[in-house]
Amino acid sequence: MNPENSRIPEFFTRENVQPIKTKMKMKNVIITSFILALVLSSCGDKNQAPTAPPPPVLPVLAITSANTITDSEYPASIQGTVDVEIRPQVSGNLDRIFVDEGAYVNKGQTLFKINERPFREQLNNALASLHAAEAALINANLEVDKLTPLVQNKVVSDYQLKTAKATQKIAAANIEQAKAMVGSAKINLGYTNVTAPVSGYIGRLPKKQGSLVSATDVEALTTLSDVHEVFAYFSLGETDFINFKEQYAGSSLGDKIKKLPPVTLILADNSAYPKTGKIDMVDGQFDKTTGAITIRATFPNANGILRSGNTGRIRLGLNHDDAILVPQAATVEMQDKVFVFTVGKDNKVTKMPITVVGKSGANYLIKDGVKSGDQIVLSGIDKLQDGQAIQPEKSTKVAEVTNKK
Repeated sequence: MNPENSRIPEFFTRENVQPIKTKMKMKNVIITSFILALVLSSCGDKNQAPTAPPPPVLPVLAITSANTITDSEYPASIQGTVDVEIRPQVSGNLDRIFVDEGAYVNKGQTLFKINERPFREQLNNALASLHAAEAALINANLEVDKLTPLVQNKVVSDYQLKTAKATQKIAAANIEQAKAMVGSAKINLGYTNVTAPVSGYIGRLPKKQGSLVSATDVEALTTLSDVHEVFAYFSLGETDFINFKEQYAGSSLGDKIKKLPPVTLILADNSAYPKTGKIDMVDGQFDKTTGAITIRATFPNANGILRSGNTGRIRLGLNHDDAILVPQAATVEMQDKVFVFTVGKDNKVTKMPITVVGKSGANYLIKDGVKSGDQIVLSGIDKLQDGQAIQPEKSTKVAEVTNKK
C-alpha cells in the first residue's frame, strides 16, 4: 500500500466526522417520529366514533281546548221539486214534437201531438149514439103521454102504461150512457195533445216523430223537472242523528228543524253553491238495510244551475264545547289510522294514534289520543322516528290560528 494513498484526507479527521454522524442520527430520528405520528394519527381516526348530528329544530304546539264548529259532509242527491215522466195516455202515431231536449217549457204548453183522427171518429160515433138515445127518449115520452089518459079512462090496461114508462127509463139511461161515451171520447181526443203539467226543463226525447206510442210503453216520452227549487237528500247514521238532535233546542223534532242553521251544498267540483239551503224534512223512520235516516234540504235555484240528477255533498255544521283541535298538517296517515308526534319532557317524540271525529277548517276534532296540555310537532314529521330527540321551537302563531273559532 502506497503510503501516500493510505493517508487519510485532511477533511475526514476525527473532529470533522463526529458532527456529521450526529446530524444524520438526528435527521433519522425526526423522520421516524414523523412517520410514527402519521401511523398513530391514522389509527386514532379509525378508532374514534363519528360525531352525532344535533337534534332537528322543529315547531311545537301546546294543545288547548276551545269551542268550535265542525263541518261534517254527507253525500247528497239532488232532485227537482217536481220530477215527472211524460207518458202517452192513448195509443197512436206520434205526429209532432214541439220541444227540444233541455228546453224550458211552461205549464200547459203543448209538447207532443198524437194522431187524433181515430179518436175524433170515436167521438163522432159517441155523439151519434147520444143523438139516437135522445130520439128514443122522445119516442118513449110520447108513448107514455099517449097511454096515460087511456089508462085513466080504462080504455087500455094499466100494464101497457107501466111497460111504456119502463121503456122511457131505459131511453133516459141510454142517454146517460151515450153522454158518458161522448165524454170519454172527448178525453181520449184531448190526450192526443200532450201538454206540460208543470213548468220546467225537458229531458231526453227517446221517441221520434212517426213512432208508435202507447200508454203501456216501458219508456216514457220524456221527463219534466221543475227546478226553481231543488231538494238535496242526504242520510245520517244513528249516532250522527242523535248528535244532530242534541245540538238544537226544541221539545219536538219539528221545533228543532225550525231552529236549524242554513246548510251548504258542495258541488262535484268542490266549489260551494252560492245559495244556502234549509233543512225542512226528516224521514219518519230509519232504513232497515242501511241503518240511516234520510233528511231533505231545500235550495233556491232561480238561475237553473242545479238540475235533477246532480250530486254533491251537504256540509253540516255542529257545535262542540271544549273541543280538542289538532292541525291537519301536524298529522300523518298510515293504514287508515291518523297519528301525531307528541313531545315528552326529555324532548323525545312519541308516535301517537288519534281518533278523529270531525273537521273544523284546517283542523281535526280529536276524541282520543291527545289531551289539553300535550305538545305535538307541527311540521317536519315525515322524517321523524318514534323516540327521536328534537329541539322544540314553540309556535304561538299556529296556536292562535288553531283555537280561533
